[in-house]
Amino acid sequence: MKENYKKLTPKEISVIVNKGTERPFTGEYDEFFEKGTYICKQCGLPLYKSEDKFNSGCGWPSFDDEIPAAINKNVDADGRRTEITCAYCGAHLGHVFHGEHLTNKNIRHCVNSISMDFIPDGEKIKYNRAIFAGGCFWGVEQLFKEKEGVVDTRVGYTGGRTKNPTYDQVCMGFTGHAEAVEVIYDTEKTSYEELTKLFFEIHDFTQKNRQGPDIGKQYRSAIFYTDEEQKKTAEKIINELESKDFNVETKVEEASTFYVAEEYHQDYYKKTGKQPYCHYKREVF
Repeated sequence: MKENYKKLTPKEISVIVNKGTERPFTGEYDEFFEKGTYICKQCGLPLYKSEDKFNSGCGWPSFDDEIPAAINKNVDADGRRTEITCAYCGAHLGHVFHGEHLTNKNIRHCVNSISMDFIPDGEKIKYNRAIFAGGCFWGVEQLFKEKEGVVDTRVGYTGGRTKNPTYDQVCMGFTGHAEAVEVIYDTEKTSYEELTKLFFEIHDFTQKNRQGPDIGKQYRSAIFYTDEEQKKTAEKIINELESKDFNVETKVEEASTFYVAEEYHQDYYKKTGKQPYCHYKREVF
């Protein structure tokens, strides 16, 4: 995916890479309220929806919500503020503030215009993410990587309570997280529906809280949607499977923070030369 990153100008680098801040009231999207989606300037993945943007008067674009799983929040280098970055590529976006009572959600993402691009409603967004859990993430990742249009994958943990969980913690079953795979895909070469159907064809979605020999809630079957279209697509496909008399145990949940797993888990089968032991492709649809 890095080869597809946008080439940044020196001014963009100063903010996106070096964590600078553009001057207030100078950004392209400060007083901009068209309908559409704001995407990361560097990697092109969706960050914010226009319906969550509001005029705070602070001089920078302000949002009171983010697209699920799109943003990471960490204590800033100054130890006081909370920095917001693109959850995928780490691009610096700005800072997030609470307790200002500017909207009912009482939160303000203060974002540099230069960190984003804007895609109007009706225009296709080239890159998007999908998040699936279907047992051990090694096998799920391996089979998604073979799909045309998939440009990157990362394995990790999501859907639980514990912040920054480790593999050992997740395996103990107390975090609530599932082993999951984040799939970054080119919307011009594949679709969310195609990916979701593939998901159901590479694991046994009739098993509850297990996949083959792997037992526990961390191995549950789940789809974590990032918008209403993904939710509707997942539910439509589940209804189709149920009409074929399948007992579908897959849960459809709104995406939350995706915690990237330890490096040795990434591309596990490529690194080891082994093959998935409980995942394989079969025809379902």
